[in-house]
This record gives sequence, C-alpha cells and structure tokens, in this order.
Amino acid sequence: MKEKIGTKENPLALQTPPLSSAYTMHTDVKDGKDVLVCTVGKTVLLYDYRCLTDLHEMLKKHGDWMELGSADEQKPAKDGTVESWGRSADNPVGGWYGLKKGLRGRFGMYVPPLMEALGLAEVTHEAKGNKMRAK
Repeated sequence: MKEKIGTKENPLALQTPPLSSAYTMHTDVKDGKDVLVCTVGKTVLLYDYRCLTDLHEMLKKHGDWMELGSADEQKPAKDGTVESWGRSADNPVGGWYGLKKGLRGRFGMYVPPLMEALGLAEVTHEAKGNKMRAK
C-alpha cells in the first residue's frame, strides 16, 4: 500500500472531499515511526501511518456512512464524526493520529481522500457535510 502513496520525490496528488483544494500525500519515517506526510501549500501535516488500517477497521464495524467533520486542532470535533474518532481516547492509539502539535486536526479532511484513492473507502464530494464508508 505504501508504494501507492508515493515518496517525497513523487507524492500522490489528491483533492479535499469538496474537490476545492489540492494537496499531496507521501510516506516517510519520523522518529522510527511510519508516517503520512500531508502537504497543503506550504503547510506540512503528519499523521500516524497506522490510521489507514485503524480507520478502515472502525468504518467496517460502523457499517454505514459516517460524517467527516473536519476541524482544526484548536476547535472541538463534532461527536460521531471521523474527525472526533481521529482524536478520541477510545481509538486504537488512545488519542490523536495527527503528530504535529498545533496541526494535529483536519484528519477528516485529508485522510479520507487518501483512503478513497487506495480503494479502502467511498467518500462523498459535496460542498459541505461529506461522509465516508468502508469498501
């Protein structure tokens, strides 16, 4: 799966769920941990690579569409959304999948399109209120 995500030299080009912004994603290793490197303009966000497997498993158990609910780290995430799960003490890592303090949010914006590109999920592409479900 990692080879499909790309490298720093050849990252995977993606679009946010509303198809309003482009960004790239690639894999790397930071502090001995596999990470997803998400580059949005000049901003670089890092997510724990295992979020792909963990989110896919959670969505399979959920069994239906789930709202993405993307939010910045400083804002609360709406309950029952992918974003709230991505920072919940009840998820498999016991908290944030985002790894860069101050930029740990937006999990529900940038990870779902990657999962869609990898064939792990379906994502809606409306102006607002997008959802995803496991494939």
